[in-house]
Amino acid sequence: MTILNKIIKLFHSVKDENLKWQLANQGDRTKLKHALALSEKALEAELKKKSVQLEHDISLLKTKHDAELSMFKTKCKQDVKDYKQYLAALDQLKSSIQASYTHLPEAVAFTIHHHAKYLLNKMWEAEDFEQKMQHEMQLIRFMTTVHEDARLHLEGATTDNLPERTLNLIGQQ
Repeated sequence: MTILNKIIKLFHSVKDENLKWQLANQGDRTKLKHALALSEKALEAELKKKSVQLEHDISLLKTKHDAELSMFKTKCKQDVKDYKQYLAALDQLKSSIQASYTHLPEAVAFTIHHHAKYLLNKMWEAEDFEQKMQHEMQLIRFMTTVHEDARLHLEGATTDNLPERTLNLIGQQ
C-alpha cells in the first residue's frame, strides 16, 4: 500500500469515527438543542416580564415625581407670596418709623428696616424648624418693639427723639 492509500484510509476512518460519534450522540445533541431553545424562550419571557415591571415602576416613579414637583412648586409659590407679604410689612414698618420720627435721619430708618430684613432672611433660610421658630420669634419681638416705640412716641408717652428700644435690640444682635 502506498502512502496515499494509507492517508485516504486514515481519512475515511476518521470520517467513519466522526459519523459513529455523531450517531451515538445525536439524541444528546437533540436534547441540548431543545433545552437551549426552551431556556431561550424562558429567558425571553422573563425579560418581557421584567421589562413590563420596569415600565410600571418607571411610570409610578414618574407619577410620584410629578406629584412631588407640583407640590414643591405650589409650596414655592406660596413661600414667594409669603415672603413678598413680609417685605411689604417691613416697608410699612419703615414708613411707620419715618412717619413717627419725622426728624429721624433716613439712614437710621434704613438701618432699622435693613435689620428687620436681616432677621427675616435668617428666619427664611433656617433649615431646622426649631431654628426657624427662634428666628421668627426674634423678628416678631423686633417688629413689636419698633411698633411700640413708634406708638409711644406718637402718643407723647416718651420724649425720646430716637426709637431707643429698637436701636438697643439692634445693638444686642
